Formats: sequence, structure tokens, C-alpha cells
Amino acid sequence: MKIDAHQHFWSYTATEFAWINDDMQRIRRDFMPGDLLPLAKSVGIDGTVAVQARQTLQETDWLLSLADAHPSLIRGVVGWVPLREYGAKIESVLARYESRERLKGVRHVLQGEPDAYMEDGEFNAAVSVLPRRGLSYDLLIFAHQLPTALRFVDRHPNLHLVLDHIAKPVVRGLPPAEWVNNMRELARRDQVSCKFSGVVTEVPGWKWTPELLRPYFDVALEAFGPSRLMFGSDWPVCQVAAEYRDWVRFVESCVSQLSPSEQNAILGGNAARFYRLSQ
Repeated sequence: MKIDAHQHFWSYTATEFAWINDDMQRIRRDFMPGDLLPLAKSVGIDGTVAVQARQTLQETDWLLSLADAHPSLIRGVVGWVPLREYGAKIESVLARYESRERLKGVRHVLQGEPDAYMEDGEFNAAVSVLPRRGLSYDLLIFAHQLPTALRFVDRHPNLHLVLDHIAKPVVRGLPPAEWVNNMRELARRDQVSCKFSGVVTEVPGWKWTPELLRPYFDVALEAFGPSRLMFGSDWPVCQVAAEYRDWVRFVESCVSQLSPSEQNAILGGNAARFYRLSQ
């Protein structure tokens, strides 16, 4: 099963998606399952994991409704819940999703928060509830937040986490030594996986080449190994810098020298296992 482990849907409004600036005009519109389905089919993608783009419970409910309407495409949802606002009482919010089997994990946009957010008591109290509910956590941070993220991860040894977008290092030249070392350190935690996704938009000017990005893939592969690395597109955000097909083909070229079983793991098997996706 070939899985895109990270993509988004949205009904565009300038207010809710203010981060889409004038240089990103191409994605200033609605993106729905009907837009992604032909792209996914054209490159052999069997299903996807839809990840929250707005920090509201309405977003979580909406993504789950899309998954209900398009079950063969959307195999799982990573939603948002008010972790810090509820703390240990987050159980009362999560209870409403007990029957929603396609809710696989949650995410907060930590890249937009001060590092102290990851050390907040109420936030961590809520995060500690997630394993009991069978939910994972998507870790969205910038590379400079990795040291704080290490402490956060160590507070939750029973929680399955996945690092989004290889922690979004600025991609100019060879991988920075500090990022490489922090990635290796994070990968020492067996409960952490990593998505090779969202990389093209971290290249200044979005002028990426396979030669520029390949060393970053190699670092992620060396750190997490073929059993904890997964492919994601970050569609439609990726489209400001790369066509969906071009990104998929690039990742396929990166794994082409691995064994068939390792290729299958990175291109879908790991995501299916991590998010407990149905066939």
C-alpha cells in the first residue's frame, strides 16, 4: 500500500489562511479531495493522511467528514484539539471522537509558538492523555526548536510521535551540522518516526534540485532508518515549489537503491503501521 502520509485540504479564506502570502498565489484557492484524487491515482498513491491546517475543532470535524465521504482516499486524519486549554481534562474533548476510527492523531502548530509552549504544564498534561486514547502526535517544529523538542519527547516515553517535514531546516547547501546532530539524537528515541515531506518549500526562493535535497533525505534515512521514515507530500503547500508528481518521483528515486521491502516501508508501510490505517 502506497500512502501519502501528509497532505491538507482547505476551503480558502484570506483570514483563516493569512500565512499564504503574495508569493504563494497558486494555493490561494480551495483544495478538496476531488483535486487530489487524480494526482494520487496518476502516481499510484493508494491513500493519504489528511492533516489539520486550522487550529479549531471544526477543522477536525470537517476533515473527518471528508474522510467519511472519501474513505478510499483519506485513510486517516490528524486533527487538532485544545490541548493546552483543557490540560488533563482533554479527556472530555477526546471522548466525542471515540467512535471516529479515522482520527489517528493530533497536532498543534508548535512552529508558531515560543519554545516554552512545549514545556507548559497544561499542554504536557493533555499530551500525556493521548496514548490512552490510542492517538499519536505530529510534531511540527522548526530546526532550531529541536533541542526543546527532545525534552518534550522525553516527557512522553509512551507516546508515538512523528516529526513533520524533517523539522524544516533551511535548505541551502549541505545539511547544517547542528540539524544533523539533533536529528540523530531525536532518532535515538524509538517512539519517534519522521516524515520526509515539506522540504521543497524550505529552499530559499523554492529553487530546488534533486542534488540539493538528496543529502537531506540521506540524513533522515541514516538517522531513522527505513523502518521509521515515511513519505509525505505536504500537498497542496508543495505546489508553490513542485508539482505533486515531481515530488513523488523524487522520493521514489531516493529510495530506489534500497531493498523492495525497505522501499515499500518508506512509501507506505511505515505510515500504515504508525497511523493504524485500514487496507
